[in-house]
Amino acid sequence: MATTRSNTKPLKTVKPIAPIAQRLKVTWLIWLVYRLLGLPIFISIFNPSSPDIIGGIAWQALWLVPALILTPWILRGRSPYALLISSMFTLVYLGASGVVLFTRIYGSSWAEIAVYLADFLLLLAINVWLFILLKRLPSMNNVVKKPRQ
Repeated sequence: MATTRSNTKPLKTVKPIAPIAQRLKVTWLIWLVYRLLGLPIFISIFNPSSPDIIGGIAWQALWLVPALILTPWILRGRSPYALLISSMFTLVYLGASGVVLFTRIYGSSWAEIAVYLADFLLLLAINVWLFILLKRLPSMNNVVKKPRQ
């Protein structure tokens, strides 16, 4: 008696992309404004040496050039290739932010540490949303292979 085996796979539930893309957009824009304006202003207030706010904004603008180039891709949130490249850049930003936070833990005030911690947490949230969105987007390699004969 021969038994037949069905090759049916359970259907994957399609998870919505729009809410994650919206969270990514909002978090990205908050981080850009915070990094460009909030970070220099708060550091000028909380750092005892009171660094120049305009100089800090100029430095952050220079630091954010790659992020500003990536902004249209992040705001659209549709192209897996563009989001993958964006993810690589934001991981570099996250690493740099973590190093700055780690170095500021020694010898800085709690308020200054909180400023850098907020930057780190925003970048961490951006990376989480990017990873979730990349997982939910359609596969980049929908190549249909013909069986060998």
